[in-house]
Amino acid sequence: MNAQVFGLMVAATIIIAIVGVGAMILLAVRGHDRARIRRRLNPEAEAVPGFDEAEEAPVLSSIARGGRAIEGVVDSEGESGRLMIQAGWRSTERRLMWYAFQGLLPVVMGALVIAFAVFGEAKNKTMLLLLLVIAAAILSFLLPRWILRGLASSRQQRIKNEVPLFIHLLVLLFEAGLSARQALTSLVREGSGVLPELGRELELVIRQLDAGAETGEALKNLSEAIDVDDLGTVLAVLRQVDRYGGEVREPLLEALDVIEERRSLDLRERVNVMSGRMTVVMVLFFFPALLIFVAGPAFVSVLRALGEIGGG
Repeated sequence: MNAQVFGLMVAATIIIAIVGVGAMILLAVRGHDRARIRRRLNPEAEAVPGFDEAEEAPVLSSIARGGRAIEGVVDSEGESGRLMIQAGWRSTERRLMWYAFQGLLPVVMGALVIAFAVFGEAKNKTMLLLLLVIAAAILSFLLPRWILRGLASSRQQRIKNEVPLFIHLLVLLFEAGLSARQALTSLVREGSGVLPELGRELELVIRQLDAGAETGEALKNLSEAIDVDDLGTVLAVLRQVDRYGGEVREPLLEALDVIEERRSLDLRERVNVMSGRMTVVMVLFFFPALLIFVAGPAFVSVLRALGEIGGG
C-alpha cells in the first residue's frame, strides 16, 4: 500500500468519524429537546435533574458521563465549571454537548491510532506508533481544556469591549432618575442589541433579584464569575452606591476614566511589542536587501577592478 492510498484512507476515516460523531450528538440533543418539551406539556411527568439521568438519550448520557469522568481526572480544582460560565455555557444542552465532545475525543483519537497501526506503512513504524499514542493521549485530555479556555477568553474580551458603552448607558439611566435595579432591568429589556454579552449576564442578575437575592450579592457573584477587571470596577461602584447611597454619576465617570487610561496603557504596550517585532523583521529581511541594493554596485565595481588588475 503506497503513501497516497494510506493518506486517502486516513482522511476518509477522519471524515467518517467526524460526521458520525456530529450526527450522534445532533440526534441525541434533538431527542433531549423533545423530551424537555414533553415534560413541559405534561407537568405530572417526573422531572429530570440533569443530563446524567436522561432516559431519552442514554447513549449521549453515557458519553457525557465519560466526559465528566475525564474532566474529573484532568480538572481537580473545578476550573472547567468556571470556564463554562465565562464562555456563556450555562444551559444543560451546551454542557451536554461539551461533555459528549470530551468523551468522544479519546475514542476518535484511538480510532485514528488503530487505523495507522493497521494500514500505515513506515520505516520506524513502532517508534512512530508510540509517538502517536502519546500525542493522542495528550490531546484527548488537554485539547478540550485549551478550546474551552480560548472560548472563555474570547467572550471575556467581548464583554470587556462592551463595558464603556455599559457605563455611558448607566449614567444616562441614573440621570433619568432610575434606581440601580430599574436601570439594569431597562438595559436587559431595551439594550440587548447593543450589549449582547452583558445583556445575557444582566438578565441572570435580574432573575436572581426577582427571586429575592440582594443586589450587592448578585453583582458580586457576577463579577467573580465573569472575572473581567473593567466590569468588576463598574459593579463595585454599583454595589457601593446600592449599599451606602450617594451620587453615582461621578464614580461611574471616574471608573470610565480609569478604564480608558488602562486601555491606553495596554495599547501602548502592544505598540511597543509590535515595534520590537517589526525591528526584528526589518533586520532579518529588509536590511540585507537594502545593503545589497546600496553596496552591491560598489562591490561589483571593486571586483571588476580587481579582475582587470589581475588580468593586466
